[in-house]
Amino acid sequence: MATSSSLVFTVRRRQPELIAPAKPTPHEFKDLSDIDDQEGLRFQIPVIQFYRYDPSMEGRNPTQAIRQAIAKALVFYYPFAGRLREGPHRKLTVECTGEGVMFIEADADVRLEQFGDALQPPFPCLEELLFDVPGSGGVLNCPLLLIQVTRLMCGGFIFALRLNHTMSDAAGLVQFMNAVGEMARGAHAPSVPPVWQRELLNARNPPHVSCVHREYDEVVDTRGTIIPLDDMVHRSFFFGPTEILALRRHVPPHLRKSSTFEVLTACLWRCRTVAIQPDSDEVVRMICIVNARDRFQPPLPAGYYGNAFAFPVALSTAGKLCQNPFGYALGLVKKAKSDVTDEYMRSLADLMVTRGRPHFTVVRSYLVSDVTRAGFADVDFGWGKPAYGGPAKGGVGAIPGVASFYIPFRNSKGEDGIVLPICLPGPAMERFVWELQSMLRDPIQQPHIQTSTFITSAI
Repeated sequence: MATSSSLVFTVRRRQPELIAPAKPTPHEFKDLSDIDDQEGLRFQIPVIQFYRYDPSMEGRNPTQAIRQAIAKALVFYYPFAGRLREGPHRKLTVECTGEGVMFIEADADVRLEQFGDALQPPFPCLEELLFDVPGSGGVLNCPLLLIQVTRLMCGGFIFALRLNHTMSDAAGLVQFMNAVGEMARGAHAPSVPPVWQRELLNARNPPHVSCVHREYDEVVDTRGTIIPLDDMVHRSFFFGPTEILALRRHVPPHLRKSSTFEVLTACLWRCRTVAIQPDSDEVVRMICIVNARDRFQPPLPAGYYGNAFAFPVALSTAGKLCQNPFGYALGLVKKAKSDVTDEYMRSLADLMVTRGRPHFTVVRSYLVSDVTRAGFADVDFGWGKPAYGGPAKGGVGAIPGVASFYIPFRNSKGEDGIVLPICLPGPAMERFVWELQSMLRDPIQQPHIQTSTFITSAI
């Protein structure tokens, strides 16, 4: 049984099954890259797509169409049908066994419109719509993808997916999902052929760490500031044209050319730091996910579906961040983003090998990942584009509450903007909202932050 405020419905699932590639595929061992197998990516990431009823597809069963399309796509993406093994020095390798990905067929006695206008994270029904099959969620020796397709009473459906993050980043995952969509629509091969070539992102021989990577500093949590795992509040915030304009009023003239991502990231870092109330001398970190595909020399080949991003970090003491004008935080975020170059990525791979594939620093860190251009909103299985497509919740990862996503979203007024799921302890969330409202406040007009809330006792 799933509930969302007034929404109550039941999901009936069939027994999970494994979908193998539709044709025989090579049995071989394929190493992940030295960027892929770092500790901070050894977790499962949930994605969810909501599709409306399409009268032109009357009589077609989305579950059957997608099941067959997955089998066909896996012929090209056969490493996804394998299992991860760990070798010497914690090196991860895919054994291409052809066992397949896990698939669940389901039905829910609910209509898409009952979810309301705010079709955005958090989805309190997530554990029903993306069932965690016991024993399937490990990083090693488990299915690398779990997919559940849930038919709705209105004729629409929900496609939910869980990915072992070491295999792909958002761009790589969308590439695979598009391949499934193309197969479901009748294609015989993906329009973008997949490229493995993970050796392109391997450490040099000998490794040579040439850049400063403060995102992997070893920081001891002496003051218990890692966020508690219970009594967390999940809440989504919508930033449309009005909200972004209000934030830009705080930008100093010499930083006017800053991107929306940079302005929003600086704002969130500051508001969140105020909310969690660290001591003024404590160092806080803002980690930005930067897609490095076009920063390599030469650029990575089209079709590369491994992880190809970095975690550059902006650092400040909490006191300086909260007391300085907004331009201080914005300048730090801009510099962190510009640090990512070809040499930075080579140095990062070298660091992974020399330091045992460490986790990025989570103590007093906040991480944001912009998936507005990843393409989740364009994945089409034959029923058109999704009503919502993208990460299923914020706060995912090894340490709940540390990460948020920027997700493209159109609100009930038809405004295009960004929806941002955030996960914080209850009292901190209240302070965060107050701080954000004060930044958005305008004497002429006070923009209303559209939010949806879901409180959970454990994540």
